[in-house]
Amino acid sequence: MDYSSWAGLEITVTDGVAVVSLDHPPLNLMDGVLLPSLRGFVHQVRTDAEVRVIVFQSADPEFFSAHGDMAYLTDPEALPAATRAAVEAAPGAVIPEGMNVLQALGVEVRDLPQITIGKIAGFARGAGNEFLLSLDLRFAAIGKSGQAQPESSLAILAGGGGTVHLARLLGPARALELLVGGQLVGAEVAERYGLVNRALPADEIDSFVDDLARRMARVRPEVVAAIKATVRAAVPPPSTDPYVVENGFLYSLFTEDMVAGAHEQLAAGVQTREGERDLEALLDRLSVRAGE
Repeated sequence: MDYSSWAGLEITVTDGVAVVSLDHPPLNLMDGVLLPSLRGFVHQVRTDAEVRVIVFQSADPEFFSAHGDMAYLTDPEALPAATRAAVEAAPGAVIPEGMNVLQALGVEVRDLPQITIGKIAGFARGAGNEFLLSLDLRFAAIGKSGQAQPESSLAILAGGGGTVHLARLLGPARALELLVGGQLVGAEVAERYGLVNRALPADEIDSFVDDLARRMARVRPEVVAAIKATVRAAVPPPSTDPYVVENGFLYSLFTEDMVAGAHEQLAAGVQTREGERDLEALLDRLSVRAGE
């Protein structure tokens, strides 16, 4: 299949492995470009018998994906526009009632017949990290990666499946630590908590993931399907109900105060490369200032 039409994605297929590089400067935001492209790619690759494993990585060494576009908080038309584009990119694929496009994308990725792998060698926050949580496997580079859900500092919650997936993967206590505390988690803590399969030295992650992907791609598709079905029977994924609850709370938090705070955060440097390098400290400073 030809995958060259998806803006913000560089896609190569070799030996049954599709490598999808997010290449949407300056920050690989989950916005009106990446969301439709990812959703379109997911629905295209689903029926590609030549692809047995999909590796998602970033062309940017600093950022896997910074987070969702802040315009979703400040511009009432931004999220509906991105949603329309995502629907158009995947004809016939319906976003379930009560869910948003970020949640739907995560469910669609989770339900792919192929094995999906995330290679994290940069920051993945917010919607960028939520996308990773929907994949089958994740590997993180020691000293290079960072994962976080900073939404509580923005006066909202992780509304792209983050609350659902973190509770499932980490358990309630650790999920609450990351969702309410908003800390940036490095590779070694991520491994210990269960956010990623393994923390790997930065100079070894490429070869490890490449070897694993190629080995998995040699397994017959019907065997992979049987294994995935059995694993899901043992540990079933969530129904749509938790996503509907998450989505309802997300929109209930879209208040005038939240929007005003989002504008202040943008003015302070959120969604710039400099500000995003130490986003948690920037948000902490704003929080302290707001409480004075």
